[in-house]
Amino acid sequence: MASISNLANVTPATSAGSSRSSASFSVLPRSFITLRSLNSKLSSSSHLSLRYNQTSRLPLFVRCSASGGNGSTAKRTTLHDLYEKEGQSPWYDNLCRPVTDLLPFIARGVRGVTSNPAIFQKAISTSNAYNDQFRTLVESGKDIESAYWELVVKDIQDACKLFEPIYDQTEAEDGYVSVEVSPMLADDTNGTVEAAKFLHKVVNRRNVYIKIPATAPCVPSIRNVIASGISVNVTLIFSIARYEAVIDAYLDGLEASGLDDLSTVTSVASFFVSRVDTLMDKMLEKIGTPEALDLRGKAAVAQAALAYKLYQKKFSGPRWEALVKKGAKKQRLLWASTSVKNPAYSDTLYVAPLIGPDTVSTMPDQALEAFIDHGTVKRTIDANVSEAEGIYSALEKLSIDWNNVGEQLEEEGVDSFKKSFESLLGTLQDKANTLKLASH
Repeated sequence: MASISNLANVTPATSAGSSRSSASFSVLPRSFITLRSLNSKLSSSSHLSLRYNQTSRLPLFVRCSASGGNGSTAKRTTLHDLYEKEGQSPWYDNLCRPVTDLLPFIARGVRGVTSNPAIFQKAISTSNAYNDQFRTLVESGKDIESAYWELVVKDIQDACKLFEPIYDQTEAEDGYVSVEVSPMLADDTNGTVEAAKFLHKVVNRRNVYIKIPATAPCVPSIRNVIASGISVNVTLIFSIARYEAVIDAYLDGLEASGLDDLSTVTSVASFFVSRVDTLMDKMLEKIGTPEALDLRGKAAVAQAALAYKLYQKKFSGPRWEALVKKGAKKQRLLWASTSVKNPAYSDTLYVAPLIGPDTVSTMPDQALEAFIDHGTVKRTIDANVSEAEGIYSALEKLSIDWNNVGEQLEEEGVDSFKKSFESLLGTLQDKANTLKLASH
C-alpha cells in the first residue's frame, strides 16, 4: 500500500436529527491506510423518501438498477413473522445504487443491511450508477482510494436514512447499516481503532455499524472502539473460542467506556456459517469413512447452536446485570454467510435451523428469496443442543481441530476481502485512466 498522506479539512456530514455537530480534522490518523485525502464535505441525502409507490408492481426482489428508485406495495411475508413471533431480525446482505431499491425489502420485513468489500466490488464495478460521482471526484483531483471511500460513504449514508425509522422505533435495536474498515488493516490493532473512529465520524449516522474483523490483532480494537462509544459489527467469526473473545471484548469495552448511559452503544457478532461446512465437508470427504461422510453438512449449524448456548451464558449473571443497570444491550449473534454453497443441501439450511430470539440473520438474495418463498418460522436454534454437542464432539474424535478450522477460514476470509478491495481499486484506476484519455 502507498504511504499515508495527510488529510485536510474533512467535514463529516451532519445527520438529520443528530445531536452531533460537524467536526473538522486536520490530519489523517497515521495508521489509517485507506481513508486518505478524503477532503470534501460528505453531505446527507435529504431527498431520499420513505414513501412507497402503491401502484407499481415489482418482482419480490429488485436488483440494483441503473437509475431511479423503486417502490412496492407492502406485503406481509415470513420476514415479518420471523421478527414478531421469534425475535429474530432479518437483514439484507447487499448494498448498491440506487439505495431506494432497498424500499421493497424494507416493506417486506428487512430490518437492516450489511456490506463488505466484496459487495462493493461487485456493486461499483458492474454498475454505471457510480460513474457521475466518480467522474466528479477524479476531475477534482481525488486519488483512487479516496474516491472509493467517498462512493462507499454516500451509499452508507443514504441507506442509513432509509433505515432510520426502524432504528428509532426499536430504540437502537435494529435499522443498522454496516460498513467495514479496510481489509488491509486486519493485522493492525491501532490502525483499525483509528480507522473505525474516523469512518464513524465521516459517515456520521446514528444507525451505522462499523465492521471490524475478529482477527486476533483486532479483538483489542473491538474493545477500544466500543469503549469510545461506537457501535460495532464484529465480522469474520468462525470458531467458538474466537467468539468468546469477541464477547469479552464487548463487555470490557462497555465497562471501560465510562458512560452512564450505555443504551446507544450496541453490537452484533457476525458468526459465519456456510463457509464452515464448505471446508469441513472437504476434510470429511478426505477422511472418507462412513462416520465422516455422515457428518457432511452438519458442522456449521451444530457449531452455531453451541455459539448461541455460549451467548446465553455470557449475557447473564452479576457482571452482565451490572451493565444492564446502565442501559447496556446484549451483543446479538448475527448469522452470516447464510447462502448455501452445496446445491445438494436445502436452500434454507443456514437460516431455518438458526432461528431464535435476540439474533440477526443477514441473507443475500438467494437465501432471502428461498426463506420468504418456503421458509418455516419457528424457534430452532436451541431445539436440540445435545445433538449439536454430539456432532461437535464427533468431529473432534475424527482429529478435526475446530480452532484450526476457524483460523484457516479467517485467513481465507480476510484474503478474499483484500482481493476484492484491490480488484476494485484497479477497476477504478482503469476507469479514471479512460476518463482522463477522453478529456484530452
